[in-house]
This record gives sequence, structure tokens and C-alpha cells, in this order.
Amino acid sequence: MPRALRFLHWLPASDWLARYNKDEATGDGIAAVIVTLLLVPQGLAYALLAGMPPETGLYASIVPLIIYALFGTSRALSVGPAALTSLMTASAAGAIAGGDPQLFIQAAIAMALLSGAILLVMAALRMGWLTNLLSHPVILGFVSGCAIIIAASQLSHLLGVDASGENILELGRSLLPRLGEIHWITVAIGALAIACLIIPKKMAGPLKRSALPGWLSAFLGKSGPVLAVLVTTLVNIGLGLDQQGLAVVGAIPDGLPQPVWPSLQAAQWHQVLVPALLLALVGFVESISLAQALAAKRRERIDANRELLGLGLANVTSGLSGSFAVTGSFSRTTVSFEAGARTPMTGLLAGLAMGVVALWFTGLFTRVPQAALGAIIVMGVLSLIELRELKNLWHSSRPDSLAMAATLAGVLLVNVQTGLLIGVVLSLVLFLWRASQPHVAEVGLVPGTHHFRNIDRHDVVVENAVLSIRVDESLWFGNARPMEDLLYDRAMARPEVRHLVLMCSAINHLDASAVESLESLNERLDAAGVQLHLSEVKGPVMDHLKKTRYLNTLSGQVFLSQYQAVEALAGVRTSSDT
Repeated sequence: MPRALRFLHWLPASDWLARYNKDEATGDGIAAVIVTLLLVPQGLAYALLAGMPPETGLYASIVPLIIYALFGTSRALSVGPAALTSLMTASAAGAIAGGDPQLFIQAAIAMALLSGAILLVMAALRMGWLTNLLSHPVILGFVSGCAIIIAASQLSHLLGVDASGENILELGRSLLPRLGEIHWITVAIGALAIACLIIPKKMAGPLKRSALPGWLSAFLGKSGPVLAVLVTTLVNIGLGLDQQGLAVVGAIPDGLPQPVWPSLQAAQWHQVLVPALLLALVGFVESISLAQALAAKRRERIDANRELLGLGLANVTSGLSGSFAVTGSFSRTTVSFEAGARTPMTGLLAGLAMGVVALWFTGLFTRVPQAALGAIIVMGVLSLIELRELKNLWHSSRPDSLAMAATLAGVLLVNVQTGLLIGVVLSLVLFLWRASQPHVAEVGLVPGTHHFRNIDRHDVVVENAVLSIRVDESLWFGNARPMEDLLYDRAMARPEVRHLVLMCSAINHLDASAVESLESLNERLDAAGVQLHLSEVKGPVMDHLKKTRYLNTLSGQVFLSQYQAVEALAGVRTSSDT
């Protein structure tokens, strides 16, 4: 590491700073310019979605980007305002504020702070595994529901009418009576913005095949937000549409964010805690999924616990900056990746550039139509709606399909937080249900081999006196007792059986309840004249059994392989036969 940077050796960023070179600086510089151009309109748009003042969208794009660049592990992830976290902020803060705009802002700031603190605690406890609480179908249902709510919530900005609500029913009841008040100038500007967003997307394919440099074609294909803001703002200025009722962003204060602390009472902090926990979980899942996908393309490694640290600090600093929660952005990250970002320096430079914008250039955005920002939000989330997956899951896994549908319904019909809680609970219930009903197969010997396979799927040889059972799951308190009864019933259903061999090749863990059930099974079988044997027991499981009395009371033996067990027991009869 260069001598000037040695004092930074304690930072995670020292890993890449030590090897930083000119080629990386060139790629990062180009990517930072492109990310900044996208970040300004998106920051304003997501502040609108979050129900926060427009400048907070810029504040959320300054210090958090720099902090994540120094503490995160992804070399491509662009952290900042994003659709899902903005919607969750608006929903939760609105429920707490009860119509008080100042309390709304304070609650949003508190949620960013608390979600960051929760992520830091998770990082300290190395709890990156907690993201597994959300199954993929539940995530699909949650994201699709949020995307629909986000798109519906922006209809008021695209139509020029006042409408709001936590769920699709409230939005509908609020919007329908006002359809006669539609402001057609706003509709026209919204349509123009949507056209500006669609055209670059349609041109993305031809641009990639053109002779343009890769970074330029990537930017042009994703330049819709920049184009939409630029064109609609120029039209507004040229025609004076904001003088005819077109809603615009309005005055944005110049300057960098100042440190703030939310002024909430103790009871209000308690109200913020659960939404902040959900916000932390969703934000981390969104970020880590994107970071891992891009890291795989470059054969890089993402440290989940370091990501918790980087994202946690980014959210804490966003809250202290007077802004709302941040996470990894799919659109900006993919553009940054395709534009040649090589290291987190891209985010650091983009954060600095956003600071320059906040200091001297906010005046350029005062006449940006809110309809253009609403169009950016709507077009950005439409790709997240994956309702067709419900049909696919129904054919492949009905429980997963129902979990997705229930999560989707919770988001759409109640609110975002309830939908996510339903998803988390259903994920855990599905896991416990599946783990409590492990696959159990009677196995037999494949002729001419030492292999044992399911008798229902293969032509195998079985010994009448030896019942060979394979359990394809670890045994724990949730499935141990049903498994005990199932094995006993199978043995009793065959009067000729004298030996039951439990094939343990798929058992990775036994808890105390499972050992107790095995002891009970051993006693019940022994009383019925059937010996219980184990085969192919894994080392850690055997180590655990040796610490108990089970092996001393086992009526049968422990065999290295299933083949050895059947070979030794075939033709052998217990003393009860004599």
C-alpha cells in the first residue's frame, strides 16, 4: 500500500486501495460520471416516493455512497435511494405520523438510523444467515406487491390529482372519485416522460451491437431517466406549464446535509423499531442478492457480514444526514457494472459528485415536473412484477405458490409491513412443515453393485428378514416422534422382519429429542423381537451419539456401510426365533 494510505489499513477498502492503478481509475471515473447522471433524477424521484423533501434524495446519495465504498465488499454495487425501501419508508412513516408532516420526516430519519444500527448489530454477531428467513417465492410475492403499490401510488402524480393510501384498496377509493379532476397538461408531460424512458430501452439492443464503446452504449441504453427529466423540464420552461398548474419539484436548498438527530418521544421510537427491522432485512436481501450476482460474473467474493457493516454504516449516515434508508440499486448498479466500474471508488467519486450538485446546482432542478419523476418510478418498477411466477409455482410447488400469493395479498390489501411479516412467517412455517415431514424410503440392493436405492424407483433385491430404511433429513424435535412411529409401524407391518437397519447417510444432525426417540424406538422394536441397527453414520453424528448412552443400549450394531449391514444380517435370526 502507498505510504500515504497506510493509516487506512484498518478499513476494508484497504484491500483494493493497496492495488489501485491507473486502468481502474479510468474505468471508475467514467462509471462515476454515468452513475451521477442517473442518481440525480432517481434521488429526486425516490424522495418523492418516500414522501420526503426532494433534497433528502440528494443527501441520501452523498455520505452513504462514500461510507459504503470504504466499508463494503462489492466492487460494483451502487448504494443509495431505491424503490422498495422508499415505499416502505413512506408506508411506515405515514402510519406513525398520522398526517403530521414534521413527524413523518422525523420518523423516516429514525427508521434509517435504526435500520442501520440493526444491520451493524447483525454484522457484529455475524448474522448474515438471517436473510435465509425469506424464501424465494416470498421475496417474489413481496417485491411484486410492492412494485404494484409503487406504480399505483404514482398515478396521482401522473394524473395531477390528490390520492393516497397504504394499500391498493385505499388508493383506489382515494383516486376514483377524483378522476374528473384529471389535469391533462400533467398527463401529457407524464406521457412524454414515459416515451423518453421507453425509447432508450428499445434502443439498448442495437446500441450494444453498434460500434460505440461499451460504456457509452450501456449509458445510452439506460439514459431514460436523464432524458425524461431533461426533455420535460425544457418543455415546462419553454411553455411555462408550471404556471398552468403543472406540479414541479420546487425550491431545493443549496448546501451539504447537516448532522441531525430525530426528535421523537420514547413511544414513537418503539413504533419505529419493527418497521426499521423489516427495512434492514429487505434492504440487505436486495443488496446482497445483487452484489453476489455481479461478483459471480467477475469471480469475486462477497462477505455477507462485511456487507452488513457497509450497508449498516451507510444507513446510519443517511439518517444522520437527515435522509431516509438506502440500499443497493439494481438499475444504477447494472449501469455502473456495464460502464466499467472496477472498484468501489466509483461509489466514492459519485458521492463526491453528488455533494457538488447539492452545493451549487440544485437550482437546475426546481422546475422538474413531478410527473416526470413519477414516470421514472413507474417504469423502473414494472420489471419487478412477476405474477406469471404464481402459475409456474402452482404446477411445481403449491405450498410455495400459496406463500407467494399470501405475501402478495398482504402487501396489496393491508400494507407493506404486514405483507413482509406474512412472508417471513410463511417462510418459517413452510420450512418447519417440510423439515417435519422428511422423505423416507425403503431401499434395496441394486444387483451386481454395493449400492442401495429406493424400492419404488429401481429394480432391487431385498431381504425379507432385513428392513432397510433411509431417512433423508436430519432428526430433531419437530420430526423425531413421527419418525419413530413410522419406522415402528413399518417394521410391525412385516411379521418376517427381524432386523431394521436405519441408513443414516443423509442425517447430519441429531438433537436431544431425536436421540430420545431413537432410544424409545430401540426399546419398542426389541420388545417386539426386532433388532435396530445403524449404518453409514456420519462422523459428527457418531461423535454426538458417543456422548450419550444410546450406543450402549442399542439392540443391534453400527455398520460402516449399508452393504455390510445386509451382508452380515441376511440369513441371521435373533435369539427370539429359537
